[in-house]
Amino acid sequence: MKHSRGNFSAQTAYSKIHPACPDRGRGRSGPTACPPAAGSRPGGAAAFAAFLAVTIFCLTGCQKKTPSKPELRAVTEEIVAAAQRVAGHKSQIEIHPEEEILQTGATTVQRSADNIYLSLADPAQVDELSRALNEIARHHQLDLAESSNTGVLRFDFSRDSVRTHSIHVITPLAAGPRPPVISRAQPQAGGSGELAIIIDDMGHDRAAADEVLALPFRLTVSILPHLPLSAGVAEEAHRRGDQVMLHLPMEPEPGSGGPDGVTQEPIELRVGMSADQVDSTLAGMLETVPHAAGVNNHEGSRATADAPLMQSLMPALRARNLFFIDSRTTAATLAYTTAERDGVPAASRKVFLDDTPTKEAIIAQLELAARDAQRDGSAIAIGHPHPATVAALAQAVPPLESRGIRVVFASDLAH
Repeated sequence: MKHSRGNFSAQTAYSKIHPACPDRGRGRSGPTACPPAAGSRPGGAAAFAAFLAVTIFCLTGCQKKTPSKPELRAVTEEIVAAAQRVAGHKSQIEIHPEEEILQTGATTVQRSADNIYLSLADPAQVDELSRALNEIARHHQLDLAESSNTGVLRFDFSRDSVRTHSIHVITPLAAGPRPPVISRAQPQAGGSGELAIIIDDMGHDRAAADEVLALPFRLTVSILPHLPLSAGVAEEAHRRGDQVMLHLPMEPEPGSGGPDGVTQEPIELRVGMSADQVDSTLAGMLETVPHAAGVNNHEGSRATADAPLMQSLMPALRARNLFFIDSRTTAATLAYTTAERDGVPAASRKVFLDDTPTKEAIIAQLELAARDAQRDGSAIAIGHPHPATVAALAQAVPPLESRGIRVVFASDLAH
């Protein structure tokens, strides 16, 4: 959900409680009450035994416990208020609640956490935010851990090793170290062309996503739906200034991959689906990939060659103002021509970068894509978040830009 200031109560008052027993001062009484305050004098051995029993109970039972949902949301309010003080009230803050259900034997445990995303244009604001978060963590007896990669800083709150909040602080592209985009009106020596680089299969691996988002040029990030990292990676990519796409799972041909010869996702577009089924399946996927501006097919060698399925998909994309990139996983694809006929902005992949996953081979494929872009005016290259792909792009893209190749988003080439 998107946060606006009116969504949160301004009340942040908390009871001052005894540091060893949170129930003191809340009017609680009876056999589970915490021990009397210092200076009280219970009389006799029985009173002393009762005092000792309650003290032991408090030492074992008055410990930190996982916050309830109201407590968790109250902490979220404080984090949002602190972020607004640091970054300014005009800053956009996104909150994505996260639910996890754990089954241990006959016991079902539901855990909740809030993911909070904000952008800081001024790196000097990080220290102030860090101090505020440390104070909130101390006040609520939460542990705080900090981690970072280029452009994304993350603070995790937890209690008893159970995460309650993650605060993702993102440096937008304009404020980061990325070089400026070359103007389309500015002629370049040695010829020019537009190259869109799409990184598929995002959402599986946190470390891989961090490496991709740290690359110092424009990327189109295509994210698989319904994964634990789908929404978070999409949010971070969008706030960095990269373009987000839905990597839309579609039915492959039998024998096209996997240990049993068939690669299928649990939720995908399949031959035989009705138009309503296609629309509802697409809607569910898009809910898990915020900020998606377009889609490209994941697998789909059977689906993209099926005319009725493509004829059901394109109106659903057009209604949502989404473009389509045909990954061309089969020569029999009808996806691009159907999109063109139905008025959906579309383009097709020219080059796969990492079929051979070595840095040298990927650089050679990137050079091929650059030559296509110079010859035809534009080209789309698709790769994956492999270490060799990231290393090849980091090494080879800046020299291509210096030769006049303009790195653009996939939407720039969808017509």
